[in-house]
Amino acid sequence: MFAISLGDDGAELRPLEPFHAEEFLAHMDRGREFVGQHIGLADAVADLDSAAAYLRSYAEKAANDTGRLYGIWTGGTLVGGVLFRTFDAAYGTAEAGCWLEPSAAGKGLITRACRVIIDWAIEERGIHRVEWYASTKNEPSVAVARRLGMTKEGVLRENYPYRGVRADTEVWAVLAPEWRAAKAEAS
Repeated sequence: MFAISLGDDGAELRPLEPFHAEEFLAHMDRGREFVGQHIGLADAVADLDSAAAYLRSYAEKAANDTGRLYGIWTGGTLVGGVLFRTFDAAYGTAEAGCWLEPSAAGKGLITRACRVIIDWAIEERGIHRVEWYASTKNEPSVAVARRLGMTKEGVLRENYPYRGVRADTEVWAVLAPEWRAAKAEAS
């Protein structure tokens, strides 16, 4: 298995696979309330069977080239993850997403991990457009989209029914030429 360093703090990005089900569930138990503020992952991963099923679903997506799932580890502990919820190489589009337990928040881990996977998608796989969807109330997620150089394209009003409430969703995206220009400017 590979691990990609996310910086000098020892954080690593690795594939999150079905054999990680127990570790994934323990991680979700530590961060369930925090993660569950804005996304359904905390509700979907409630026990070992559902944790394994979620990881298997992404293993199948990876095998079918329709999604990817990566964990973020610090000090040998799974603390969050990033993913391509959707991935369509033929159309050149993908939707990136993330989650993090509270102990790892505010350290730039999501931004660093997303830079790795977005760069891979654009440079290695030819993805032209990477999208990011975030609840309008999820300020940290919106801040990640900004740090990634994405453009806010609009708000989907009351499109996401979550825990009995319809939430608004901001749509952000970065296009391959914009990504490359920002990389060149940062060099």
